[in-house]
Amino acid sequence: MTATDQDITENKKQDAQEFEGLQTPFKRFLSDFCESKLAVLGFLVIVGIALLAIFAPLLTPTDPYDLTSVTILDSRLAPGEKMMSGTVAYLGTDGAGRDMVSAMIYGLRISLGVGIGSGIIAMLIGISFGLLSAYAGGRVDALFMRIVDIQLSFPAILVALVLLVTLGKGVDKTLIALVVVQWAYYARTIRGTALVERRREYIESAVCLGLSKNRIMFRHLLPNCIAPMIVVGTMQVAHAISLEATLSFLGLGMPQTEPSLGRLISNGFEYILSGKYWISVFPGLALLVTIVSINLVGDRLRDVLNPRLQK
Repeated sequence: MTATDQDITENKKQDAQEFEGLQTPFKRFLSDFCESKLAVLGFLVIVGIALLAIFAPLLTPTDPYDLTSVTILDSRLAPGEKMMSGTVAYLGTDGAGRDMVSAMIYGLRISLGVGIGSGIIAMLIGISFGLLSAYAGGRVDALFMRIVDIQLSFPAILVALVLLVTLGKGVDKTLIALVVVQWAYYARTIRGTALVERRREYIESAVCLGLSKNRIMFRHLLPNCIAPMIVVGTMQVAHAISLEATLSFLGLGMPQTEPSLGRLISNGFEYILSGKYWISVFPGLALLVTIVSINLVGDRLRDVLNPRLQK
């Protein structure tokens, strides 16, 4: 074998070792996460729910938003009865004559969309405020943290109620309300983590090299603060979904034309005493399973990403 061939072989071995080194943390993370069967089950449930929401038009037997296919003659049918169109309502129908299976799948789409969308926007805003506060320090940090303290001093449900009373109903209004009540949690979390990382040697080296503040914050500081943000983000998505359901149940979130799970529960609440339990119970179970699954995944991520919580 020539020297050139030997060099090529050694380079390939070195590349393979480097690739294995990159894979090792990810494999360790998967291994630690999969040790909890409940977390794996929760993750699979979340994936299944997300697929149902994404492919709702293809999977639902009827379109609950199509006024030509919804008739009051199908109102409050019991589970297993046939609708006027001949479709079997396996979980019954609601007061408007909508098939509960279809309405719940579309409701999952709205609930997940609002929860995940508000979580992403709130995270971006909170990360920007938290990083700038931790890196700048001094008066900037004091000002930002007083704003966060004022925000967190009010109950989230109260702030959301006031905003929705002012803005009105709708997906966009609910999204704005949930972003306003969530961003401070992200800002507080990343600020605390960034204050610790701010004193590390690699940040001081970056400052000595004359790198820009934006590059130091978002390229060097942020990647080392992302682990707790993943946990907080997971928990806040579940919190946003439950908060949206509460607001919709109170009649302030989603309108009747775009029913989320909370709105579906509210629609059937008046019929529970008359024995029409399925209108509220089935959407309530779907909401419970969704929130519990997300919390199971979030709890496991917290344990895996924080070595001090490992047994």
